[in-house]
Amino acid sequence: MKNTKNSIYKIITADGTGTGFKVVNHDFLITNYHVVKGNKIVAVEDHHKNRYLAQVAMVNPEVDLAFLNVNDLKAKEGIIKLDESNEVLNMQKVFINGFPFGMPFTVTEGIVSAPNQPMHGRNYVQTDAAVNPGNSGGPMLNEKGILVGVTTSKFTEADNVGFGIKHTDVIKQINDYKFDDVKYRVKCNSCDSFTVEESEFCSNCGNNINISVFEEFEKSHFANFTEEALTELGVNPVLCRAGRDFWEFHQGSAQVRIFVVNNNYLFATSPLNKLPKDNLEALLTYINSNQVPPYQLGVYENKIFISYRTHLSDIYSNKKDEIKQAIIKLALKADALDDYFHTEFGCEMAMESKKENINLVETVQQAAVEKEEVETTTNSIDEGPMEKLKKLKQLFEMELITEEDYNEKKKTILENL
Repeated sequence: MKNTKNSIYKIITADGTGTGFKVVNHDFLITNYHVVKGNKIVAVEDHHKNRYLAQVAMVNPEVDLAFLNVNDLKAKEGIIKLDESNEVLNMQKVFINGFPFGMPFTVTEGIVSAPNQPMHGRNYVQTDAAVNPGNSGGPMLNEKGILVGVTTSKFTEADNVGFGIKHTDVIKQINDYKFDDVKYRVKCNSCDSFTVEESEFCSNCGNNINISVFEEFEKSHFANFTEEALTELGVNPVLCRAGRDFWEFHQGSAQVRIFVVNNNYLFATSPLNKLPKDNLEALLTYINSNQVPPYQLGVYENKIFISYRTHLSDIYSNKKDEIKQAIIKLALKADALDDYFHTEFGCEMAMESKKENINLVETVQQAAVEKEEVETTTNSIDEGPMEKLKKLKQLFEMELITEEDYNEKKKTILENL
């Protein structure tokens, strides 16, 4: 069970978040149809906050399942196991895996309340495990990490009632899907065939198809404006979507958020660093000295933010290009400032920061220190020649100097023997 989280991903669309997962011996991700409804391309996020583009490859609205093709994850083998003969029993333990409310990965434990609960003309696995928005599309697993079902819904205003699509229904959808390309396909639950071209009827049996299953949600003017700015910044706006008129992404180590406030204001902000335990006077003097116009630095709940605000009506004015550039430059400024506060004032990076980039900065800084130390040592007249050669070799092995520099310095040390 402990390794299954590596096969479970957050699914992010313009309407919110859900969960998806990979199973053994299959390339695609499985999720709910309602998670990706209205989208043909969505974003997928792993546990390291890396995001990937995913193309919706198959949808079956009646069963509420969808398959996603993610090129960048095809080489990553799924861990979650399928077993059609696995019997789901009343009162057995189950584990709901996913990203409730878009939060980091969580697992909730419960029991099977009913293995064949009839609802909306189908049988579902019912559980008392905590199921919340964002869990949809995630795997419901037993203690051995074998799929019991796919979490699909929770009754409104009902506690301790969650449902999963039965694992046998999921396996049938997998077995019926035998395509290597990445076309968008709608499955007919009547004849098990797939329709590619937009149509109100199944191309094989003539069964009715809701035409909306082929349609994509129309973006607002604000969404188009913001995504143009993100494209100019060099990021894919699909990978930045975090809900309706809400974007969230990392520029370097800094997390940047863009959204609407009170239906009136465009707001862009980035949580940079935590306030340090000491050296506050110099830091607060800097924050209050208006160093980064047109942006504002501020502190909220012991965390430093850089923010930008403008009225939504301004994006229709002759200031629209200026505003677009302000959004782009805020992202770049945030990435520079979190490093600055970290090195100059000893501020820890904000929890929202991307740790890999922080570690990269620290690694480069440490490498620079080591390079200086080793170079100082090799130039010192007090150090013995063997010790100098040892330090020089260390510098070369760390790839902090070229082979040419290494040979030249080595020659100098040997000549001074």
